[in-house]
Amino acid sequence: MSEQQILYVEDNEDNVYMLKRRLERKGYQMHIAYTGEEGVEQASSIKPDLILMDLSLPGISGFEAIVQIRANGVEVPIIVLSAHAMDSYMDEAVAAGANDFDTKPVDLKRLVQKIESLI
Repeated sequence: MSEQQILYVEDNEDNVYMLKRRLERKGYQMHIAYTGEEGVEQASSIKPDLILMDLSLPGISGFEAIVQIRANGVEVPIIVLSAHAMDSYMDEAVAAGANDFDTKPVDLKRLVQKIESLI
């Protein structure tokens, strides 16, 4: 079986470095996009098995990126990762087309459980 591919859309390089390394050690192939626009483009071109999406991004927001990804016909699971744990953010993310929501800082064990349940 080939490695499962995850697209991580995140503009904070420290967050990218930490989570990318940790998930690669778990056997996932990681692709990185630093803006919402890059995330939308890579979601269609890479065809990942799952997308991890930050909400606060330069350019279009994570919410808008999710809407555009879904409008492009990409139906892979999307987990939103955000420092904002308010119910309104979770509700808006799900309304935009996300499958799940998790808070930062990321609990790796919990995130891997969510990833495994979706792919």
